[in-house]
Amino acid sequence: MSTPYILVLYYSRSGATNEMARQIARGVEQAGLEARLRTVPAISTECEAVAPDIPEQGPLYATLDDLKHCAGLALGSPTRFGNMAAPLKYFLDGTSNLWLTGALVGKPAGVFTSTASLHGGQETTLLSMMLPLLHHGMLITGLPYSESALIDTAGGGTPYGPSHHAGSDGKRGLNEHEVALCRALGSRLAKTAQLLENGRG
Repeated sequence: MSTPYILVLYYSRSGATNEMARQIARGVEQAGLEARLRTVPAISTECEAVAPDIPEQGPLYATLDDLKHCAGLALGSPTRFGNMAAPLKYFLDGTSNLWLTGALVGKPAGVFTSTASLHGGQETTLLSMMLPLLHHGMLITGLPYSESALIDTAGGGTPYGPSHHAGSDGKRGLNEHEVALCRALGSRLAKTAQLLENGRG
């Protein structure tokens, strides 16, 4: 039997979402599970353009098997007009076989995002990522207000999931509250996955 892992799946061309993914992975590992970082390729406007199988830098591209065999999922994207980025939506649109077989039913999932402006659609982007996960029957794991960073944050952070205000140049780093909330989501996903697995046993 393979080792259970939480899949941290995201699209990003900037440092902010990448750093959020790494902090969520840290939270997963601190809670005792493996974290598997994966990304998706950009979408080309040229029909014949093909991305390389392995990206030049960063995590590997996700496969449907990565998603099928995960014990839980953290899904992340920068906002695009209040919605998830097209490459992530494109990947999720290709998961019909997993939906038909119920491969993701009952697994915990959470979402995270970053924006260039403080009110740049963080919450709607988080909600947009939840929709396909709900259709897959996943159990949405948000952030409760028992996480003190959620109350104290002056930057990103919502009950729907971690968020970050990266600034117009995308260079603003995560503050201590945003880091805490990313790790809290990772921890909650790992602990929930463990509880569910123990219950099935």
